[in-house]
Amino acid sequence: MSGKVLMPNENRDISKTPGHWVLAQLGKKVLRPGGKELTQKMLKGLGIRPSDRVVEFAPGMGYTARLCLQQSPANYIAIEQNEQAADIVRSYLDGKTQLCRVGNAQDTGLGNAEATVVYGEAMLTMQSHARKNEIIAEAARILATNGRYGIHELCITPDDIDDDKKRTIQKEITETIQHPAKPITPLEWKKLMEDNGFEIEFEAIAPMHLLEPKRMLDDEGLAGLLNIAKNILTKPSARKRVLGMRKVFRQHANNLSAITLVVRKKQS
Repeated sequence: MSGKVLMPNENRDISKTPGHWVLAQLGKKVLRPGGKELTQKMLKGLGIRPSDRVVEFAPGMGYTARLCLQQSPANYIAIEQNEQAADIVRSYLDGKTQLCRVGNAQDTGLGNAEATVVYGEAMLTMQSHARKNEIIAEAARILATNGRYGIHELCITPDDIDDDKKRTIQKEITETIQHPAKPITPLEWKKLMEDNGFEIEFEAIAPMHLLEPKRMLDDEGLAGLLNIAKNILTKPSARKRVLGMRKVFRQHANNLSAITLVVRKKQS
């Protein structure tokens, strides 16, 4: 393959492009709601070793995949439904033990108990309740007994939030990111895991500061932040999208967080 790898949705009207790909086009590398810090906590909880067989759902720009591969797992398989994102992932994979397949997380085509570690970030939030359940069930199916599953997602707090308020937040996030979004409470995330035969081993929550300057500096570094700022300043339609997203995130800041869970598949 030669030439520049196209960014997903690069040729789409920016006003209709899903928010995470708008940010990626502007140069943002860390696209997770709890930032680099929460991703690192998830990976620490997963404890990936050279003996592990790892599956990642929806690697996106591949930030976490690179960190995972530094641990030299026995093999690594990414399941990515976007063809262009899959090309980006393949550009940094190396050797026969590292693959990226185009497919869906709810139907990976992998065998039973094929993996010892599965993880996915900022992807279950985008699914309906039924689809969330299907994806978590698929993680359980492809994991060996005692295998670990890690997630890093958006959540709505507190656990006893009013249902109408929760629906309003889900609706306004969906509208601003131009992609269906159904974040749920920490308790609901944990129940989904337990209902699919997992036991909770580790939990951490962080503020949802994806578009706040300090988090962006922490995640992207100074050079990365300056590059994003330059792109925002010189691309008015993208700037409008970013400011719109940040406005909604700030408006609901007291009820929006990021959560990571590391869970273990129980013996059946």
